[in-house]
Amino acid sequence: MNLPVPAVTIGLLILSNLFMTVAWYGHLKFKAAPLFVVILISWGIAFFEYVLQVPANRIGYGHFSAAQLKTIQEVISLSVFVLFSWVWLGERLTWNVALGFGFICFGAFLIFYNFGGSSH
Repeated sequence: MNLPVPAVTIGLLILSNLFMTVAWYGHLKFKAAPLFVVILISWGIAFFEYVLQVPANRIGYGHFSAAQLKTIQEVISLSVFVLFSWVWLGERLTWNVALGFGFICFGAFLIFYNFGGSSH
């Protein structure tokens, strides 16, 4: 079964961002853990982020421009982070964070919308 390039790319980017977010922010609940240990564990987790991110970009490039790939990654990253910070860290989404995220999504719209120019 061959999945469409956008589905594979976005699916891999979602998974890679789950690993990245855990690597970067998961340790915040474990402030007593030695920093060196946290760095090594985070580095190990981040390896899997790269294992997914690199193929996502390689598969998606050509169907998406580099700017579009980066935009998809950033929107996914922020979406995953908002959920992670709520579920794992217990932080609530405030109006100003939601508004800022909305502006970023508007920026993503501008990158993807064809105003009559080239396709990328």
